[in-house]
Amino acid sequence: MYEDKARWNERHVTKPMRHEVAPILKKYIGNAKIGKALDLACGTGRNTHFLEELGFSVDAIDLSDYALSQIKDTPNIIKIETDLDTYDLKENTYDLIINCNYLNRRLMAQMIGSLKEGGLIIFETFIEAHEKPEQGSMNPDYLLKKNELLNAFNNLDVIYYEEVDGVNLRGEKNKTASLVAKKN
Repeated sequence: MYEDKARWNERHVTKPMRHEVAPILKKYIGNAKIGKALDLACGTGRNTHFLEELGFSVDAIDLSDYALSQIKDTPNIIKIETDLDTYDLKENTYDLIINCNYLNRRLMAQMIGSLKEGGLIIFETFIEAHEKPEQGSMNPDYLLKKNELLNAFNNLDVIYYEEVDGVNLRGEKNKTASLVAKKN
């Protein structure tokens, strides 16, 4: 955990990500009921701040204490510094769960249980390239397989799903899977 924390702290300092709110969040936020939100692997809070400004109470979770220090202190944001490899989500807690640019398969089923009835998941992360990966590509353990995200949440009402070529927060080419789904 300490090696991961140091690596992420260094990455946030030396290769900062853009501060723009995730476009998928902006586009589909109207499907969410304002209430309690969870921003998994929140980084420096680009989505956390957006949600708080809309009136959500946000649990912002990340391993990087540096990243969390960049999130404003407000009563509506609870910063949780933890290793998501060992952290468990509480049942029936959230009206909205955001998961952008992060994959922890262990938490996927927990996300469904952690949603309140009518709760929304907005999930977007990287998938394996369907052609030969370039040198220096991401660890395949942290890349979704084709349709894996859709299959993981197929017991929810899927509002939107897509797998596309894109550009990551650092301007590098990639492939992403995006899902918006509601628990009914």
